[in-house]
Amino acid sequence: MKDNYCVIMGGGIGSRFWPFSRESYPKQFLDFFGSGRSLLQMTFDRFAKIIPVENIYIVTNEAYAKLIAEQLPEINESQILLEPCRRNTAPCIAYASYHIKACNPNANIVVAPSDHLILKEDAFLRDVQKGLEFVKENKALVTLGIRPSRPKTGYGYIQSSDTMLGDFTKVKTFTEKPNLELAKIFQESGEFFWNSGLFLWNVNSILDAFEKFLPDITARFNLGMDKFNTPEEKDFIQENFPCCLNISIDYGIMEKADNVYMLCVDFRWADLGTWGSLHDLYKKDLNRNAILKTNAMLYECSGNIIALNDPNRLVVVQGLDDFIIAESGNVLLICKKEDEARIKEFVADAQLKYEKEFI
Repeated sequence: MKDNYCVIMGGGIGSRFWPFSRESYPKQFLDFFGSGRSLLQMTFDRFAKIIPVENIYIVTNEAYAKLIAEQLPEINESQILLEPCRRNTAPCIAYASYHIKACNPNANIVVAPSDHLILKEDAFLRDVQKGLEFVKENKALVTLGIRPSRPKTGYGYIQSSDTMLGDFTKVKTFTEKPNLELAKIFQESGEFFWNSGLFLWNVNSILDAFEKFLPDITARFNLGMDKFNTPEEKDFIQENFPCCLNISIDYGIMEKADNVYMLCVDFRWADLGTWGSLHDLYKKDLNRNAILKTNAMLYECSGNIIALNDPNRLVVVQGLDDFIIAESGNVLLICKKEDEARIKEFVADAQLKYEKEFI
């Protein structure tokens, strides 16, 4: 186990969960299910069962350093890797990989977002362990693929091939968030799987891929090879990280590499990216209304999600179908579920009009 590491990416704003998720306190720090643990804490708890706690790293924006330390007192300060600015997932993963290689040049790494829900945890942990064993023995970049249960347009899709290495299938193509027509074709074909955003690889395999496909990032980080895992790392990252290309690991590497393999998994996974995804998961009444942590009286209503951050308030709704009604702090949002992609637009407009007051 000493060669196994975990990188949890926890620096996003989660604007699609506005107004619950705010820039100062984004969704990964929230307890959506009343379990007493935030999404970040649940992710940490999950991996701590199979990865040594000292080998678990959180990569986050420097604005959240205090929140991470408060929510995860089990880890020490050196396990919180701070980004001075947001540059998407590729620079985030590169930073963590350089740091971990300086600690252990043989490291096998699982990379995970901080906002996923896993319902069958034992199956999940078995699949992660299987993946770590595979990347230890094979120079492969592994993604975990979910067989689609419906033609979901908000997920990326992975096309499998006929080439297998044990239980791992060579990936043919990646397609990011198709339209509904294409998503239906993907589901019916049986060849396509949801991209879970969970990745596994050996540290040397992923750094070789960065060298090949994102050389601008490696050229920048190679300037500080002797600074990673030393007191000089922070200043080096402050100076060089902002110069990295703003690009996701999917676009930057996974779509281009020819050594990408997929493990098809079934551990009841959900990406808690939107209010709609939360509605899908949450317990609902006879009219498909999901009521989160609040008191509500609904009349002639169906398919809504109702969420108030104050358990002492009562919401009364009449005659609405398939709406998001969410109130937190100084913001009340009422939005059609089918238009929830516009929430990011609402956030941007509120910032333009009122600056940081409601963000």
